[in-house]
Amino acid sequence: MSGGMTEAMSGGISGRNFRREPDFPIDVVIVNYRTGPLVVECLSSLDAERRSGARLRAIVVDNDSRDGSAELLQATIAREGWDWTTLVRSPTNGGFGTGCNIGIEHALRDSEARGVWLLNPDTRVMPGAVNALASFMAATPRAGIVGTALLLGDGSPWPYAFRFPTVLGELERALRWGPATRLLAGHMTARRMDGRAQQMDWVSGASMAVRREALQQGLRFDEDYFLYYEETDFCREAKARGWQCWYAPRPTVLHVAGQSTGLTAADAHARRVPQYWFASRRRYFRKNHGWAYALAADLAWVAGHCLHLVKQQLRRKPREDPPRLLSDFVWFGMLAPERR
Repeated sequence: MSGGMTEAMSGGISGRNFRREPDFPIDVVIVNYRTGPLVVECLSSLDAERRSGARLRAIVVDNDSRDGSAELLQATIAREGWDWTTLVRSPTNGGFGTGCNIGIEHALRDSEARGVWLLNPDTRVMPGAVNALASFMAATPRAGIVGTALLLGDGSPWPYAFRFPTVLGELERALRWGPATRLLAGHMTARRMDGRAQQMDWVSGASMAVRREALQQGLRFDEDYFLYYEETDFCREAKARGWQCWYAPRPTVLHVAGQSTGLTAADAHARRVPQYWFASRRRYFRKNHGWAYALAADLAWVAGHCLHLVKQQLRRKPREDPPRLLSDFVWFGMLAPERR
């Protein structure tokens, strides 16, 4: 899309061209796994939006937490009178995508919402976010997926959207070297947004809205991903079906990252990366690009990571990666067979 059209979109989101309360009801889907108190805080932020006039419902899918989360949520919903919230208990924990699919099916069956907003349990929506998101989706009919601006736990912005991963993007990500980053800037997976609404390849699954029509056409998460890369694959599938993916800067969500898995938490470097991360990355490349391309992407990452380790050694810098990252990448990523 041209820069002029992008600016027009961005200007429209500022409120010049839209009604304050668009006719675009939204269902929020939250997948919980042992994060009951965080889900309560997320629902509280949604309740504030409803009290301000936002049209929304919430569907919480408990992924067989078995830690009292479901009971806590059910009791809180009843105590607070949140009759706009439904708790759905999954008998198994099939992963994030599976939980999202359960919530999506519930939304399509039981409401006429025009969008389904997938929120992580460790998020809080900022004031006005629901109407800003609804306005954007109402005004951008080809936007099948919309990601919002995110804030970190300390309130600082995390303004990123993404390109689809590539061989050169994997090399740049593993190298972590300024000259290489500048040379491969056009291939970097993560792209820092500049405050404008822009069309991107994919957006963070922490706060991702999906248009009802796309879901009615069969768009769903691939349940062979347990966690991670499922939103990348989901956005790729949406693009293949002719839908656009947008980053919208005005709807804002606070995201206390890594609370469910620990992988993106502040102390993540002290923990081994879980095997499902490597399995998800492997599946993404093999499924969407084939074995040869996946191998090239693996070799690019390994080469870049080894060069990074040499650079750190020469500079006498301390380790900054999770333990056994390279060996785990090889054993659980490169050499592991695809799950059937």
